[in-house]
Amino acid sequence: MCILLKRCLHPFTSRIRCIRNINSTATNFALPPDSVMYVFNRNTKLLQRERAAHAPDVKVYDYIKDEVGYRLADRIFDIKKNFKRALDLGCGRGHVSKHILAENIEELILSDMSPTFLQQAEVNEGIKVSRINMDEEHFSFEPDSLDLVISSLSLHWVNDLPGCFKNINKSLKNDGAFLAAIFGTETLYELRGSLQLAELERDGGISAHISPFADIRDIGSLLTRANFTMLTIDTDEIVIGYPSMFELMWDLKGMAENNAIRNRKVRLNKDTLLAAAAIYKELYGKVKEDNTPYVPATFQIIYLLGWKPDPSQPKPLDRGTGQISLKDLHKLDEIVKETKTVKIDEDK
Repeated sequence: MCILLKRCLHPFTSRIRCIRNINSTATNFALPPDSVMYVFNRNTKLLQRERAAHAPDVKVYDYIKDEVGYRLADRIFDIKKNFKRALDLGCGRGHVSKHILAENIEELILSDMSPTFLQQAEVNEGIKVSRINMDEEHFSFEPDSLDLVISSLSLHWVNDLPGCFKNINKSLKNDGAFLAAIFGTETLYELRGSLQLAELERDGGISAHISPFADIRDIGSLLTRANFTMLTIDTDEIVIGYPSMFELMWDLKGMAENNAIRNRKVRLNKDTLLAAAAIYKELYGKVKEDNTPYVPATFQIIYLLGWKPDPSQPKPLDRGTGQISLKDLHKLDEIVKETKTVKIDEDK
């Protein structure tokens, strides 16, 4: 028996020796620096927006985008500058443009990949308006032709976000501003976690159902790479209560914010959806003051402001020109009292 076993194993062991003698070479599969990873299907997103635009109750689902558009327009008012020519990139149904006044912007160009959304966009009187049907991902405009570029809750569906930022910078004049709002990584974390847990339990694995969003730590570096300066980035959260997970998913479809990831799972099993709704309610469910149960949904908004460089912009002082050490900040009150005179640059 032992002799037969050794004879049977001999060919197998000889193959192992041959495999061990094969010389292996390391292959570098790293992507080129400027390569684009196509995560989203833009044609699917266009169809979703067109379907939402043709819905008879399309206005019902504008509540989040209208609120963020109002807050973004309010930031335009805070900039003490009159912009002659501005572009609303991914304008949707005019969530920002309907809050803009003629005293801030003289000419406004509306642009969106959805022709129906573009025609539905509202604008206040007194502003010269033109409309361009253009995909944000293939953004192309004359260099140095715009004073301001605005974008509200649209750029999170762009595959080549660094390239889009660079094109926006090229289209701006010197000292032009780029003001935008995009969804952050904490957006819909409740829904994402509930779907993943339900799929693990019922299907034995998970698939992507929520779009991957940009992280606030990456936005600053992307804007810097795109040649923007004097950056201002902050976040805000909007939490909305829904009767259940199903109303949330229905509203996302009405907003045209449903899943558009390439190679996505077309549909979820009924058992998986019911399990996800139960998990959502168990983990995150709350009760109102009138004892009405609801589930919260978090929308994290990242607001960003960047300027195209210009010689007239303020610049930081040279290293070593400081008069007060950081270690003396605890004595700031004493330092201010000791200051007798303040040197003023009369040229400025």
